[in-house]
Amino acid sequence: MADSFASKTFTALADLYPNMANLKIIGIVIWKTDVKGFPDRKSVGSERFTFSFTMRDSPAHFVNAASWGSEGYVRSLSDSFRVGECVIIENPLIQRKELEREEKFSPATPGNCKLLLSENHSTVRVCSSYEVDSKLRALIYLPIKESRDYYSLGDIVANGQSLDGRIINVLAAVRSVGEPKCFTTSDRRRGQRCEVKLYDETESSFTMICWDNESILVAQSWIPRETVIFASDVRISFDKFRNSMTAMVISKTIITTNPDTPEGNILLNFIRENKETNPLDGEIDSYLKESINLNAIVDVYTVEQLKVKALKNEGKADPFCGILYAHISTLNIDGAATAAVRHRCSGCGYVMKEASSTCTTCSRDSWEPKSVLLSFHLLIDVTDHTGTLHACSLTGGVAEETLGCTVNEFLTMTDAQKTALKWQFLLERSKIYLKIFVSHRARGGLRISVLSCQLADPTEAGRDLSGQGHTEHKLA
Repeated sequence: MADSFASKTFTALADLYPNMANLKIIGIVIWKTDVKGFPDRKSVGSERFTFSFTMRDSPAHFVNAASWGSEGYVRSLSDSFRVGECVIIENPLIQRKELEREEKFSPATPGNCKLLLSENHSTVRVCSSYEVDSKLRALIYLPIKESRDYYSLGDIVANGQSLDGRIINVLAAVRSVGEPKCFTTSDRRRGQRCEVKLYDETESSFTMICWDNESILVAQSWIPRETVIFASDVRISFDKFRNSMTAMVISKTIITTNPDTPEGNILLNFIRENKETNPLDGEIDSYLKESINLNAIVDVYTVEQLKVKALKNEGKADPFCGILYAHISTLNIDGAATAAVRHRCSGCGYVMKEASSTCTTCSRDSWEPKSVLLSFHLLIDVTDHTGTLHACSLTGGVAEETLGCTVNEFLTMTDAQKTALKWQFLLERSKIYLKIFVSHRARGGLRISVLSCQLADPTEAGRDLSGQGHTEHKLA
């Protein structure tokens, strides 16, 4: 038997091959779909029903199972267990996967087999506690994808509509879970939807939509601002109604709640440390600054040294911080105001097209209009004698402190005043505190947040730069 956590009484999923008989399999249910009915081609006017689920018995092996039959049988079987429960299956039919068709509509699995449960021959029952090894139960906290194979919410927003229609993985924290909403389609089919607001270190609000009862049931168990999820194979779409990117749970999706991974634990620590801070007060970066003591950041780098440090950090989930003496080489604040300022709903944090917009999410839940929050959202380039860091994020309160004006004051400026303000930074060296995340999906492989940016004191800059040998020694 392979690396299955099941006892010798059971056949390991890794050992399955088509047409095996008289099997007994144990595993934990890691995802499940709704029951659906289809016209029965063999019996005109009647329907056949089906549902499927994914079970796992080791870190490396999981398999899809499906049941077809009468409505009573299929619904009864579906109702007999939930995601996170361990089940024993006896006498399933082992079939070879139709790879192209299966993986288009079902979670991708490592083997070449699938299980088919027959009403007449197969049985499924939930395990009693003494039948289950603790290692088997722990598999529910292990994502089916490699733990570093995901987009941050900031990466998704930065890529924008280039990701429209793409299926990707997302690691994020749960900010809120909406009430399930029922609806009826034009052809009188009933449906439901549930909106989940996500956030992370890079974005304060991002929507994920669940469309089926099983995923909604799982989502209702999530505790806002205490739960982290790894969502494998969600579809990213541009929502024209909201003018923003959203994620959708689809038939391929498997969501791992509170993933036991280094990256998941770092994000969990982040949300715990910032739990008392309300993300509705502005951009995540504004309170990200408060969670980092700038006085504790002492290492001074050049641009080249930062890039070398990032290469050495590749494969590590932890970001790192440093000080850079450089001038801002790109600062687009004298064009259209919409390029520098975002309008966000005070109720849910959504980015809105205009200050006069009505938030499409809040308006569904309440007749009371929400106020609009204005915040800077700038991408700047910073340059020193060794190179340039592109698309550094300068947002929220940090941007206000840097520019020396509030958003409202900025919006009253003339184009000439904005240009003059810009050139104060383009011509002068600044002392910039940065937080750097290694991200293959970001421009240049780095996602960079500005924690503080002030015009540099020449004496201090000269002293700090002359002492850079210490930093270079550490990088060597």
